[in-house]
Amino acid sequence: MHTPVTIIGAGLGGLTLARVLHVHGIPATVYEADPSQSARTQGGMLDIHDYNGQLALEAAGLMDEFRAIVLEGREAMRVLDRDGTVLFEEADDGTGGRPEVMRGELRRILLESLPAGTVQWGHKVSSTRALGEDRYEVTFADGDTVVAGLLVGADGAWSRVRPLLSDATPAYTGTSCVEFYLHEADTRHPAAAKTVGGGSMIAPSPGQEIFAHRESGDTLHIYVMLSKPQDWFAAIDFTDAAAATARIAAEFDGWAPELTSLITDGDTAPVLRSLHALPTGLRWDRVPGVTLLGDAAHLQAPNGEGANLAMLDGAELAKALAAHPDDVEAALTEYEQAMFPRSAEVATFEGVEVHRIDSDDNTAHGLINMFTEKGQ
Repeated sequence: MHTPVTIIGAGLGGLTLARVLHVHGIPATVYEADPSQSARTQGGMLDIHDYNGQLALEAAGLMDEFRAIVLEGREAMRVLDRDGTVLFEEADDGTGGRPEVMRGELRRILLESLPAGTVQWGHKVSSTRALGEDRYEVTFADGDTVVAGLLVGADGAWSRVRPLLSDATPAYTGTSCVEFYLHEADTRHPAAAKTVGGGSMIAPSPGQEIFAHRESGDTLHIYVMLSKPQDWFAAIDFTDAAAATARIAAEFDGWAPELTSLITDGDTAPVLRSLHALPTGLRWDRVPGVTLLGDAAHLQAPNGEGANLAMLDGAELAKALAAHPDDVEAALTEYEQAMFPRSAEVATFEGVEVHRIDSDDNTAHGLINMFTEKGQ
């Protein structure tokens, strides 16, 4: 007899969990704060890896749907020096193991794979508490409550479920990201489009970096990374788009104009995203009837693995529950014993440590050396 699963959060991890549970005939309900599927944009492109994210999609029975949304050619990558010189370039020949998709499209195929009513929209969790006898009360912002016998926090960085397991909270990493978009890039921003190329472009420097992705619909998505205290960003008025853009661009004074134009020619107001992380290697003692996945369990600074790990967490948790229909605790123990070391590994490209933005090695040549070491 399977215990119904209560999932908090309809991100990629929570939805993958719900889908793989459905494949195994296990009932689940997902409670999501957003009022609807289309309530907000779902971010940019994701590279879905053959060693974690794709394994989750296989378990979900959604590989055909996944292949249908892959953006061909987006695995191409180039590394530029701050003077605009292309120092490294790799084409996308279709054989790579990290195909790119839009996050919103990936979320859509997961949502469409679930029975109607699985996701309960407009349910923002305000608190959770233990009731005893392995049951938990979830209280929503409107005052409604549900009682769960098996509760999974898939609710991201600021999880309301995590306090049932740990008092850990995310800390600022020392780096923030400011996002810009350039639309109709090939016609309206041809120099910028040429600089980015067909996939992704990165121009690194110690303490700062410009990263760009060519997304769907001739759109360039720009991520400007700066290692600065939060107070530095707080002094910028992001409600004044022109002034905020000028302040961010000023940090790249002396860089090639085709790179700084990715900032100054943006078609949207800059959006600030402070980057936080949980302590590396976070673990907790087994608490009956509750667990976490994805960012709720192991939030890291962006490294290309977060969404992939969340999806794999969801798939592996679902498979463990299916394998132990009469012993939830055995399933949760099996899941956590594998999840803890998997998420604690330093973010790597096949064993080579990823550069840090604030490192002296965060240079074009340092990044190229890392790619060369991994045999790319």
